[in-house]
Amino acid sequence: MAKGKDLTIRELTLGGLFAALIAAGAFIKITIPVEPVPMHVTLQWFFVLLAGLLLDKRLAGTSVGAYLLLGLMGVPVFASGGGLSYLIRPTFGYLMGFGAAGFTMAWLCERTAAFGFVRFFAVSLAGLLIYYGVGVAYYFFVCRFLISREVTWQILLFNCFLLTAPADLALCAAAASVAAKLQGSFRRILCQL
Repeated sequence: MAKGKDLTIRELTLGGLFAALIAAGAFIKITIPVEPVPMHVTLQWFFVLLAGLLLDKRLAGTSVGAYLLLGLMGVPVFASGGGLSYLIRPTFGYLMGFGAAGFTMAWLCERTAAFGFVRFFAVSLAGLLIYYGVGVAYYFFVCRFLISREVTWQILLFNCFLLTAPADLALCAAAASVAAKLQGSFRRILCQL
């Protein structure tokens, strides 16, 4: 990884690739029609996981950040569209959780030279906890204080966790398996910078 602050062409390309993959993942979704807000299971989380497991923390954070910025600028790359109004959607916290989880997973991966499936899966689980922690907290805050919707702990547990967590857990296992196979290639690409 280059030590300077500027991103190289190769880094920009990798960051752009992962931002595009995360955006494409938003369109591969299952919508769960629950109240007060429908929930989505998408492939976005899979590509955030790969970014966090295969890229360094600066590049993982940049790729997820570029995706979020693109969506907030109005490009419909989120599961239900895009634009600044997305900030007051209860589910936007999960998108914010992508950034925190991707950066943290990459930071954890930088601490060890070689990873296998078990370590990648453990890091993915840490990322999943961060992703859901940010998502559920933001969901509660927006429903309770911005849109004045009553949200019970049962709604938070069922709608915001139990409906989507099993699929996201399976994506953690899939991403850990893919990352274990691709880590050598990505390390070579990043070391050539």
